[in-house]
Amino acid sequence: MSILNLLKIAFRALRRNKLRAFLTMLGVIIGVAAVIAMMAIGQGSKQSIQSSLSGMGSNMITVQPQSNSPGSVRLAGSSIQTLKLEDIEAIKRLQSDNINGLSPVVSSGGQAIRGGNNWPTSITGIVPDYLHIRQLQLQDGIMFSDNDVKKSAKVCLLGKTVIDNLFTDGSNPIGQIIRFKSIPFQVIGTLVSKGQSNFGQDQDDIILAPFSTVRNRITATNYLQAIYASAVSEAASDAATAEITAAIRESHKLLPSQDNDFQVRTQAQLIATITATSSMLTVLLTAIAGISLLIGGIGIMNIMYVSVTERTREIGLRMSIGARGKDILMQFLIEAVLISITGGILGVLLGITSAYLIAYFLQWPILISQSSIVISFLVCGVTGIFFGYYPAQKASKLDPIEALRYE
Repeated sequence: MSILNLLKIAFRALRRNKLRAFLTMLGVIIGVAAVIAMMAIGQGSKQSIQSSLSGMGSNMITVQPQSNSPGSVRLAGSSIQTLKLEDIEAIKRLQSDNINGLSPVVSSGGQAIRGGNNWPTSITGIVPDYLHIRQLQLQDGIMFSDNDVKKSAKVCLLGKTVIDNLFTDGSNPIGQIIRFKSIPFQVIGTLVSKGQSNFGQDQDDIILAPFSTVRNRITATNYLQAIYASAVSEAASDAATAEITAAIRESHKLLPSQDNDFQVRTQAQLIATITATSSMLTVLLTAIAGISLLIGGIGIMNIMYVSVTERTREIGLRMSIGARGKDILMQFLIEAVLISITGGILGVLLGITSAYLIAYFLQWPILISQSSIVISFLVCGVTGIFFGYYPAQKASKLDPIEALRYE
C-alpha cells in the first residue's frame, strides 16, 4: 500500500475523532510551546546581558579588594581595605603598552540637594580616564580635567536620573550648584543616558566628581573601593591583567607563597561567567518544559492503544483482503506521527506567540532561534515514532481470524 493511501486513511481516522485527536495533541502543543518560549527567554536574556556588559567596555579590567586571611572565606567588597593610591602609581610605572586607561574609584551614598529638591544617590570619585574606560559619554558641558583632580575642585557630572529629580523645573543644570553631604558642587557636565542594566541597576543614578575631592571631603579614607583599567584591545586583556596583578603584588609586598589580597577581573571573564550561568538556567528551564513533551508522548501511546483496540475488527478485515503486517504497522505509525507533527506545528505557533506576548507585556528580552524550531519539529517526529511504534507493532501482529471475531 502506498504512503499516500496510508496518509489518507490516517487522516480520515483522525477526522472521525476530532476532539480526541486534539486532546491527544494538547500535551505535545503545550510541551513544544513551553520549550520554544523558555529557549527564547533564555537566549534573549543571555544576548541582552552580553550586550549590556560589552556596552560597559569590552576591554575593561576591574580590580577589587579581597580578603586573603588563612582559613577564612575569600571575600571581595568595599568593606575590605587593601587597595591604595600607591597601587595606581605602581601600575603607572609599568608604562605598559597593553594599558591605555586607569582610574581609582571611591564612592559614598547620601542625599543630593538642590533648592527644595533632594534625591538619595551616590557620588563616585574618579579621574578623567574613567569615562573612556566605562564608555560613558557627555550629553552637555565638559569633563573635569587632571588639574581639577589635583586641586580637589568641587565640580561634578550628573546622570539623567539625578537631573530629573533635582531639576524638576526643567532648567539647565550646567553651571548650577548642588550639595552632597553639605558640600557644594558646581555642575559642569551631564552624561548620556544608559538606562537600566540587566541586573536592575539604574545606570543614570550617579554623580561623578574628581577622585581627590570625594576622597578628601566625603569618604576621608586612604583606601580605594576599586581600580578600573582599560586594555588597548580585547586581545590584550590577559596580558594587561597579568601586568596589573604583578604590579599590585609587588606594591603589597606579597611573597610568592601568599595569595592575592585583591582580585582582577576582565569584562570577558565576567561575560563568560554570566553567560555560562544563563545557559545552565536555560537548559534547566527547557528540560522542565520538555517534561510536557514526555507527557504528550505518553498520551499519544495511550490513545494509539485505545485506537488499536477499537479498530481490531477493521484491522482483521484489512488483513483478510490482503493488507500486510507492515501496512498495518505503517498505518498506525503514520497516525501517531501525524498527531505529533500537527501538535508540534500548533505548539511552535503558540510558543512564538507566547514569547512575543511575554516580551510585550513584561518587557523581557527574547530571541527566537531557527534551531529551537527545527529541534522542536525533530523531537515531535521522534516522539510520534517512539511512542507510536509499540501500539502499531501490536496492531500489525494481530491474528486476522481472531481480529474478525473481536467484539
